Amino acid sequence: MAKPSNCGEDGSVVSDLISFLNASPTAFHAVDEAKRRLLKAGYERISERGDWNLEAGKKYFFTRNHSTVVAFAIGKKYAAGNGFYVVGAHTDSPCLKLKPVSKVSKGGYVEIGVQTYGGGLWHTWFDRDLTIAGRLIIREEKDGSVSYTHKLVRLEEPIMRIPTLAIHLDRNVNADGFKFNNQSHLLPVLATSIKAELNKPVAENDLGKEKSIYDNSKHHPVLLQILASEVGCKTEEICDFELQACDTQPSIVAGAMKEFIFSGRLDNLCMTFCSLKALIDATSSEGSLEDESGVRVVALFDHEEVGSNSAQGAGSPVMVDALSRITNSFGSDPKLLHKAIQRSFLVSADMAHALHPNYMDKHEENHQPKLHGGLVIKHNANQRYATNAVTAFLFREIAKRNNLPIQDFVVRNDMGCGSTIGPILASGVGIRTVDVGAPQLSMHSIREMCAVDDVKHSYEHFKAFFQEFSHLDAKITVDM
Repeated sequence: MAKPSNCGEDGSVVSDLISFLNASPTAFHAVDEAKRRLLKAGYERISERGDWNLEAGKKYFFTRNHSTVVAFAIGKKYAAGNGFYVVGAHTDSPCLKLKPVSKVSKGGYVEIGVQTYGGGLWHTWFDRDLTIAGRLIIREEKDGSVSYTHKLVRLEEPIMRIPTLAIHLDRNVNADGFKFNNQSHLLPVLATSIKAELNKPVAENDLGKEKSIYDNSKHHPVLLQILASEVGCKTEEICDFELQACDTQPSIVAGAMKEFIFSGRLDNLCMTFCSLKALIDATSSEGSLEDESGVRVVALFDHEEVGSNSAQGAGSPVMVDALSRITNSFGSDPKLLHKAIQRSFLVSADMAHALHPNYMDKHEENHQPKLHGGLVIKHNANQRYATNAVTAFLFREIAKRNNLPIQDFVVRNDMGCGSTIGPILASGVGIRTVDVGAPQLSMHSIREMCAVDDVKHSYEHFKAFFQEFSHLDAKITVDM
């Protein structure tokens, strides 16, 4: 396996990203890894269910559904009504999620029923060595008392595969293109029925006489046994789960010049990592918050790939709730939150489309983001991105002051435009927003690629944003 680049600080940031990616096969694992890093950096965990006793100069974070995390550092000079300086990203990526009834048996095979999540390039999931990861709801009994907890699970070994049809049985595939039906053809093979039957007595012995609270007939005993063995419980103690198929190939630094990162989930774990590391490093030194009058925030949301309309998505009140509770911890006047929002700024960070050398006509000729070219500011007149002249200028000015490259992107007029959490939060919260992202290729493939340099550029740009924005923002006048 190729080794990460080792070129000073650049190599350190990149190798750290590789570690983050390899620890985060699902949104749950990404939040768990973020939580581990925040705790190590001195951030205090708080709960939305409890009271918040916040202090200026301190650092905090909370999670929602263990798939969304919000971390913030309060400046020593903060007063209620001052602004929040936010980098927002998302923890989810397109994938195949197990169905509520995943047991499928046909043709002498045991298969796993999956549903598509997001807009993935599903043909790239064929002929990959796949495993399963996610979370289990476990029933635990101790001293006669029953409780329930969620446990993260990740099977390291490849246990299933979606095989393609041999060309001998599909003679026109190269001429007509690879066509498949998501319902009929996108099912991972877990085992042959004969081997599964041979395993059945073991499954029955393991289940014992106790009846499961969860209807285990929905899932094949082989799968349940593997999961139970991995987390150290009995199969009858598994009450429910949220699981997804995952590629087993690790993230690596690659290319002839070791200039690329090949990985799954770069959209959007690359921006998740860069924003998180930037916040941690911008608040790690003894005096890093001494002159800060605002609050530095990273908000990493779930469900962006499917529209953000969930209790833990950017379309939920989670952002407003956080801003409100922080503001109210330092002042009781309800008008202070409105002032704070108008003094705040959001960097919506989601990966961008780099120019593809084999499909150059897919980019507008004056807007062709390049790998190694730095963060891309995304523009759209129809508000698919929330960038305007003011927000673009402020973000570009930070790049200029720190000698960082910056690029621009506009989609062609004859093509549809994607969107991000930017317009959702800009319209829902009323916060000034710029949409940006590091350039990448193969977006939404099971295996994507970006450039080593752009990881460093993104991290440095976000870090500079946290450190400098409050002073820069004081120098611009718009609504007076």
